[in-house]
Amino acid sequence: MFEVKVNRTRFEAATSMASVIYHATVYDLRKSHPNAVIGLLLNILQSLLMIAVFFVMMSVLGLRTAAIRGDFLLYIMSGVFIFMTNVKTMKAVSSSAGPTSTMMLHGPMNTLVSIVAAALSSLYLQILSIVVMLTAYSLAFRTVEFHDPSGAFMMLLLGWFNGVSVGIIFMALKPWFPQFTQVATTLYMRVNMFASGKMFLANTLPFFMLALFSWNPLFHIIDQARGYTFINYFPHYSSWQYPLIVSVVLAFLGLMGDSYSRKYVSASWDARR
Repeated sequence: MFEVKVNRTRFEAATSMASVIYHATVYDLRKSHPNAVIGLLLNILQSLLMIAVFFVMMSVLGLRTAAIRGDFLLYIMSGVFIFMTNVKTMKAVSSSAGPTSTMMLHGPMNTLVSIVAAALSSLYLQILSIVVMLTAYSLAFRTVEFHDPSGAFMMLLLGWFNGVSVGIIFMALKPWFPQFTQVATTLYMRVNMFASGKMFLANTLPFFMLALFSWNPLFHIIDQARGYTFINYFPHYSSWQYPLIVSVVLAFLGLMGDSYSRKYVSASWDARR
């Protein structure tokens, strides 16, 4: 589209970019459902269903004794919340408007704005859902207590950032391999249903099993989050530095791939989807 170029200061350019990101974020939030309240309730329902399934499964299989001494439901929620934030963010970023999207025809839009908007909208929805569920749980059952609330929240943000970085990788690959990317995103979500470590602790795993999960950054994030959530759990076989480094590397690789794709993009690529 035609766009009139005007000279602007850095502050004006930053303000204009922030305005575009804000409107794009609102647009992404309304894509799932035009009613904001219903969209929030649907997201809460998905998390509640997963919590209920894991609660029943661990109770039936007798795995409650392997959990941390404390609030068993909070133990499940600490894993489910980070898992849902990671997976939802990855899916939102990977399916955001790419270089072949018609949204890129608007002058202020670019793929960076699309990525940031998808990431922020997912983070906003997940945090709001978590606050609502924890508040309802505190009022209906028992008061929720975190050993280190700031540390637990930082692990939630790290899980979100990891989802953003993985989503950027898939977004960069999507113009070149659309079918493969669709299968890969689904496979990522399915594998992390078990490889993320929502149902067990790293300290309780034997070494031969620990090697099967220690490659996964989400496994480290959830295990570290439980160390910040419960006063009597000290994670010895996980670290937050590893997922942070992996996420930063993946984010840079994804942005480099997106920049390369934009140079050779063609509108006809959409016909392959």
